[in-house]
Amino acid sequence: MMRRRLLAAVAAVGALALTATACGGGGTSGGDGGGEGLQPGDTIRWMSTVHTPTTPEADGPIETALEEHSGATFDIEWVPAPSYSEKINAVLAANQLADVTGLSPLDNSAIRNALGSGMFWDVEPYLSEFDNLSQINELTIDGARIDGVLYGVPIQKVIARYGVLVRQDWLDNLGLEEPHTLEELAEVARAFTEDDPDGNGVDDTTGILDRAESFQLTFRTIAGYFGAGDKIELDENGQLVASFDTPAFKEAMEWYRELYQAGYVNQEFITLQKTNQQDAIAQGRGGIVITGLFEAKNYMALAENADPNTPMAWALINDMTYADVPRRIVSDTGGGVGGVLAISKENVPTEEGLRYVLGFIDSLLDEEAFDLMTNGIEGTHYELDGDGVVTITDQTAWEQQVQPYSSSRPSDTVVTYPSATPYVDEGNALMAEQAEFAVINPASGLSSDAYDRSWSTIWTTVQDAYFQYMDGQIEMADYEAVVEATYSQGLEEILTELNEAYAAANG
Repeated sequence: MMRRRLLAAVAAVGALALTATACGGGGTSGGDGGGEGLQPGDTIRWMSTVHTPTTPEADGPIETALEEHSGATFDIEWVPAPSYSEKINAVLAANQLADVTGLSPLDNSAIRNALGSGMFWDVEPYLSEFDNLSQINELTIDGARIDGVLYGVPIQKVIARYGVLVRQDWLDNLGLEEPHTLEELAEVARAFTEDDPDGNGVDDTTGILDRAESFQLTFRTIAGYFGAGDKIELDENGQLVASFDTPAFKEAMEWYRELYQAGYVNQEFITLQKTNQQDAIAQGRGGIVITGLFEAKNYMALAENADPNTPMAWALINDMTYADVPRRIVSDTGGGVGGVLAISKENVPTEEGLRYVLGFIDSLLDEEAFDLMTNGIEGTHYELDGDGVVTITDQTAWEQQVQPYSSSRPSDTVVTYPSATPYVDEGNALMAEQAEFAVINPASGLSSDAYDRSWSTIWTTVQDAYFQYMDGQIEMADYEAVVEATYSQGLEEILTELNEAYAAANG
């Protein structure tokens, strides 16, 4: 059906363009387009990141099937993930773009500057013309704009993955209900610390298990429940302000420190690395983790590897609230944005060509294409059982021929396949449900030279003050003094520039 759709469009307009997350050699596409840009029948250069040791052979089964599905041909230049940033920077500096270039992350100043340089199409006016592109979540569109302009098709990720995982078996042992407010969670954290939830008669458990990334992960989520935004937020007057200087953020800090000082949060979290946190969870040393809802299955696997007889069950909670603050969750993916597929104006100079590029991207958002790029070919790489659960039947072939394509998908969320692994289906459903409650940073796509110069230093300074406050080395007045000092260290200039950019983009 997709092949017929594209061929009909070719006949109507007389030009075919494809997408590529890529870089290539020059200003014209493959084939013999004679400098006119991408033409029907041209082979499309497509550079894509590869996260696997091997890359698929040219004209392999997945490429062939995708070409049949789309009615177009393409070549992929696979770039290993460790060298992708270097390659992208070199291509942008030399203006050696392919027809479509995958650009990520969008908070990289070089990428933002390139997107705003005039090299790429503003695709937003055209998305409504396509079945799949027109359905992209508005939060994702918002998160992908640069200074109010959408310079590429957003690569779609899950919008909000974080929530609260609580040991269900410990709740049952203590006769406690599943918590859904932070007030209830605090009581569970106390009980998990003081009331011997594993019943071994030893004082060896803690309520909340946190780690060194607390400021940007665990606590960022907690502050969101209190009403704080994601790094930058709009205040009641419509002005952009730093979230870490808001009453909600500081109230969350006070709440969390109270739990920490009472011993209901692991005392070494300031220096605890992720692998050590995971080991502690697997060993049953803590019963609450504020993390991705997809992690429950991983914790189960770790515990079973450590001891197959370990009794462990998890409650997955996605609707945690605080006081009278409406349900909300800070997006951990910037509104579900994994970058953009930016379309070169030089290589694709006409609206007709642009529409064909977008048509190809639209085709990759079909379930058939998503299945090819995720699972492979049924009967060759995988089988389905009666419940629709996918089982890879040839692991080696799948790793070599299919797996590299997963990082080239324009969306990770086209289809959610049923799973036989505990907590996978539940986690997927709960994460999808959170999209309507997600909060994103309204300044994420705005340009500010002062931000590029100073934000990372300011963020580190405030993070250090957060840890000092949690550990009792300073009090709230001292934290506020640190934050106040950052205004003269660049924060004032950052907010001025961001507010000007926000007004221009939304005027």
